[in-house]
Amino acid sequence: MRNIISKTGICGMVAVLLSFMACENELQVQQSYGFSLETMPVQKRISVGETAEIRCTLVREGRYDGARYTIRYFQPDGRGELRTDDGTVFLPNDRYPLDREVFRLYYTSRSDDQQTIDVYVEDNTGQVVKTSFTFQSENGTEETER
Repeated sequence: MRNIISKTGICGMVAVLLSFMACENELQVQQSYGFSLETMPVQKRISVGETAEIRCTLVREGRYDGARYTIRYFQPDGRGELRTDDGTVFLPNDRYPLDREVFRLYYTSRSDDQQTIDVYVEDNTGQVVKTSFTFQSENGTEETER
């Protein structure tokens, strides 16, 4: 009986020592989480001078206090102006801090061609999410028969 108790005690001590050796001294904090940009449906047709509202939500898969986000846009087709709900007018490919998770963008058409804008949200770890919007002109000229 004494032998069994002795062996059980030794096994228990070995298990405790192994568990301490398996643990790391530093707490690992995840600093990068995936995210997406969700938007409400956006109108497809727009006239010159008309403004389309784009309601956006930054959806984060996790939380890290040090996470920072920026937003920028590029317009491969057409001409227009993109601004935020606080009045900031974006310049193409310039980054702007994104300090809210729910926000609105306003796109104003400046041409009667098809228009496309690509909106990029990037975090401070280099992850990028791209969302594109395409608008058809309502000012197209219709040919009439003579």
